[in-house]
Amino acid sequence: MSSLVASPNSPWSYLGFDVFSVSNTSENLTLDRPYKVNPAVLLVHGFGASTDHWRHNIPFLARTHEVHAIDLLGFGRSAKPSELNYGGDLWKDQVVAYVKERIGRPTVIVGNSLGGYAALAAGAALDTQSAGVVLLNAAGYFSDEKFAPKPKDLNSRIRRMILKGLSRDILVNWLIYPLIQRLIFENLRRPAAIRRTLQQVYIDSTNVDDDLVESIHRPSLDPGAFQVFRKVFQARGLQGKPLDALFNDLKAPLLLLWGDNDPWLRNAKSKQDKFRLFAQKASLEFKEVLINAGHCPHDEVPDRVNEEMLLWLYQK
Repeated sequence: MSSLVASPNSPWSYLGFDVFSVSNTSENLTLDRPYKVNPAVLLVHGFGASTDHWRHNIPFLARTHEVHAIDLLGFGRSAKPSELNYGGDLWKDQVVAYVKERIGRPTVIVGNSLGGYAALAAGAALDTQSAGVVLLNAAGYFSDEKFAPKPKDLNSRIRRMILKGLSRDILVNWLIYPLIQRLIFENLRRPAAIRRTLQQVYIDSTNVDDDLVESIHRPSLDPGAFQVFRKVFQARGLQGKPLDALFNDLKAPLLLLWGDNDPWLRNAKSKQDKFRLFAQKASLEFKEVLINAGHCPHDEVPDRVNEEMLLWLYQK
């Protein structure tokens, strides 16, 4: 990310692992009293992305707010240790720690996709230090979404093991799955594959440029990147609280910004309905805006997203 967009912050670590972050504060506005009392803004990227994905948002928001962006552990320029259990709880706790230790004042947390879940969970956990949450096509699950349960009683588990075959189970788990995952990972991290995927999730692919492709490709070459990929997909979900429980815990205002033609989220329209329903059930102060864009509206149509966010932030 260009130094004109945001400057790397001084070193900071979480759980003993290096975390990369950037910030931007307009020097021309630091003496302005309204600027001083505005909440800070923290931007949290989605799967495979990084602080670079906020390239078109940081300069605009920094005109009136202290803006930070963070690379979640396992992504971007942050550490990618193989021993961590990657998922919603880890990233929520990382974001909470960053707000408390590096920002130290009420903060609006903005998140896209996987980062939207982390933003909502962190906003709920921060209580009075949460000045608001902005969700851009957030990921996550609701408690009424059923997952296939593992057999609980011993007889069923034994039966399942026999049917699968113990030797086959070992062969699949320790040889075939890792090999297949490695092949998938190697294919997905090719620049041509990254560009093709982005063109599928952006309705208007104008901003799918070389800089964006490289910002995703570069971290995939880091040691540990494959293990992060394996762990995230083996978890089969964010493994944190369901979204409706987080809505009940949240005390801060909420802005739902949807790329309304998202081809990435399954049942996207139904997902929007459920977000709206549970936000209403939790009696949250919330606003919803639908935008003609795909899964990453903040980078696809940044002018529109920046305008909506700033309008909402002015009310904080």
